[in-house]
Amino acid sequence: MSTKIPFELDKGQTFYESLNDWLGDTLYDDLTEKGFECRDEQIYMAFQIEKALKEKNVLLAEAGVGTGKTIAYLLPAIAYARYTGKPAVISCADETLIDQLIKEEGDIQKLSTALNMTVDVRLAKARNQYICLKRLEETSMKTNEDFVDLVEDQLPEFVHAERSLQSVYPYGERSDYPYLADNEWEMINYHPIMQCAACDIRNRCGQTIHRNHYREAADLIICSHDFYMEHLWTKESRVRQGQLPLLPEVSMVVFDEGHLLEYSAQRALTYEVQEQTIINLLERIMVDGIREKTLQLMEQLLETHELFFKQLKSNATQNDNERLTIEKNQDMMKLAKTAVSLSNELLEEFVFEGELYVIPEYDLKIVEEYLEQYIYSMELFAGDNDAVDWLENRREESTLLIMPRLVTSILKEKLFTGTMPIIFSSATLSVEKSFDYLAYSLGIIDYQSFSIASPFDYENVMKIHLEQGNTNENIARLSELLEEEEQTLVLFNSKQSMMEAYDQLPLEQSVMVTYEGERSLSSLVKDFQQRKVHVFFSYHLWEGLDLPNEALTRVIIFDLPFPPHDPLFQARREYAEDPFDEVELPFMLLRLRQGIGRLIRTSNDYGSIHLFVKPENIELLPVIERVLPVPFS
Repeated sequence: MSTKIPFELDKGQTFYESLNDWLGDTLYDDLTEKGFECRDEQIYMAFQIEKALKEKNVLLAEAGVGTGKTIAYLLPAIAYARYTGKPAVISCADETLIDQLIKEEGDIQKLSTALNMTVDVRLAKARNQYICLKRLEETSMKTNEDFVDLVEDQLPEFVHAERSLQSVYPYGERSDYPYLADNEWEMINYHPIMQCAACDIRNRCGQTIHRNHYREAADLIICSHDFYMEHLWTKESRVRQGQLPLLPEVSMVVFDEGHLLEYSAQRALTYEVQEQTIINLLERIMVDGIREKTLQLMEQLLETHELFFKQLKSNATQNDNERLTIEKNQDMMKLAKTAVSLSNELLEEFVFEGELYVIPEYDLKIVEEYLEQYIYSMELFAGDNDAVDWLENRREESTLLIMPRLVTSILKEKLFTGTMPIIFSSATLSVEKSFDYLAYSLGIIDYQSFSIASPFDYENVMKIHLEQGNTNENIARLSELLEEEEQTLVLFNSKQSMMEAYDQLPLEQSVMVTYEGERSLSSLVKDFQQRKVHVFFSYHLWEGLDLPNEALTRVIIFDLPFPPHDPLFQARREYAEDPFDEVELPFMLLRLRQGIGRLIRTSNDYGSIHLFVKPENIELLPVIERVLPVPFS
């Protein structure tokens, strides 16, 4: 595959000057001749990215819907990757955006065809997107479900070949098994407790083969924000353990929908302690022949762990989202410290157990690794530090989550070091023309920035209506609006608010409404897009929903999207000098712009926005009006 720089380097020019010329020729002439629209906003953005590459800066590139942001960053990214000899990473907010990039009619393929240029693009997916051969084997022994046989029959021959491996190829991605339900997939995919380094068949594992495949990318590696953050947090520890980092050395990073990076950073940095996992693991190694002292320590640890979670659940209070606030007390903290002490003693005993070879080596390695993470997590919870912690109920199991500190300082140390160009691309990065909120929340000190408006004629295709009233009045007004049959997305700030409104609708209306949580989100969106349903209630889809043309003609924003009152945002409020101006207001305005942005996705779209504002927030109307694409009608 040719990986030549896509333009001739002139001896009298630097690479960046030649890149600038090529971008202009390509966007003004070459692509226009192939039917692409010539957009001044897109060209300006491409030139700003070239400048950021030259100066190795962080660039916050805010460009409205319809600008053509993807092509604006793809062209310089491909050229820079080939110039440096290291691939560029395109990090997307979710799998939907990744699919838009790599599908046959996506922007990468369009560029390749138009410029007669083969682009080497490879996907790097999160570890839970791959089959784990060990878990597949365990599930096969525990269940007679038909899906296990189907998956095993689909495995390549080399997986079970006794001879040396001659030729291997990537396999085992979630997308290879569309017939599997999510709960079935979760029985056979990679799980964090699995120890890949100790696995005796890791060289035949689909995940390992995929890792080797994308590390050889010449042009682009595409991944999710979650995966890039996992790479960032685990890089040093993997190197210490003699493993390769999840990603190779790269030339630059583009964060598409970069305003969502903070949430991915928080998820990647958060430690979890599940109520059942340690119970399942310890019971797994309670085999015949284990020493009495080891067995007693395991039983004591299980009893302490059970009492600890009883304390957690009895002292957790509900907020307006899934994060429960934990009211710590002395008994709870004492139990956490006791669990740490017992875990450390148990690890010492496992040294002796390993010499006896009574416990299977792989199983023992899994338990040892999990206990080390368990000890670290519980010490964070019980220690005198600035960790943020909360309780969640996941799949009918209580889970303690601990984030060591706000991600700002860690991102500053590990990512924004000034040695690699980093591009943030989104339609919503600023608040009232200032990028300070995003930069501060991510730990960015020095950066370039620009903001260019959408080319869409909002004044002629969008109307924004103000609706004022208390909760009951707003629900009554919502009911009136829904009498008009129109493709309507209703955005709520929480599940509680959504269900309260749904429950108070007249029965004949509520049966016509589909709501988030009723079934899988992807199936709901699909039915709505195909106009099988006309009203869709959601509390998550403030961003990432792309329904052009008549699939969506009205957006009702039932609540101003202030941040939730949960432990995570409470920590941010405590760090702020003025919590409302520094946390509440900018978060709400940014998310409000994102919600309004669901309506107009193409130059053919049209529709209306209905914004509900309660009496206590009327004084914010002048600030809100400043961020609206058109004035109130």
